[in-house]
Amino acid sequence: MDAAENRSEPREEAAAGAAPTLQVRDLSYSYGKAKALDGVSLSARAGRVTALLGPNGAGKTTLFSLITGLFDSRRGEIVIAGHPIRRARSKALAAMGIVFQAQTLDIDLTVDQNLRYFAALRGLPGRHARDRIAALLAEIGLADKAKAKVRTLSGGQRRRVEVARALLDRPALLLLDEPSTGLDIATRRWLTTHIHSLARDHGMAVLMATHLVDEVLAEDDLIVLDKGSVVASGPVGEVVLRSGAADLDAAFTRLTAGKPEAKP
Repeated sequence: MDAAENRSEPREEAAAGAAPTLQVRDLSYSYGKAKALDGVSLSARAGRVTALLGPNGAGKTTLFSLITGLFDSRRGEIVIAGHPIRRARSKALAAMGIVFQAQTLDIDLTVDQNLRYFAALRGLPGRHARDRIAALLAEIGLADKAKAKVRTLSGGQRRRVEVARALLDRPALLLLDEPSTGLDIATRRWLTTHIHSLARDHGMAVLMATHLVDEVLAEDDLIVLDKGSVVASGPVGEVVLRSGAADLDAAFTRLTAGKPEAKP
């Protein structure tokens, strides 16, 4: 069996006592004198979608930049699949798939060429990569677009390819930074459904940043980030209940207007 076939299959980390796939502890970051994150702690568990909900400017993109290793901070700790990013950077990043807010495909290459190039960067052998690409394109409904240049695809189709790319080597953690930005309603619905099935059916931990409450499902874990601080966290229903609001929309408004959660 080759190294790629040995890569982690769907995780069953949700078993009793398992540590979260992602752990962020007391993380802070500043741009000069402006504090973007202030003592942020959160986690994302296998088999669950964790929604990182916050208004624009809350610090979501800064947090993702730290988790993905684009930024570095000596204040706090990030652990991915058991690997502290500061001490085991390569192993931590290898356990993660990423869909950035900005589209990052090479539009002058075909869909297949984009995916094969990324597979090579991740160390997937040729035959395994071809099989995996074919399976993922079928899964996202773009099998007939493998030889099409990315520039000919719609925005929604490009986003589907980016999701497939992030899943090529079956990461333990999938990060999505406001992935629905600029997408039509049908693609947004597909994306929400697909990432929840990835978590539920494949045991993947998903952390999705968004500022849209309709992308958060009742079954999700929730972290509300505002002005660089976590103002609420827990299962969606519990966050809503503790806020004293009638629904998530109202709870989000209350929490980001400076009204703290009520004590349990």
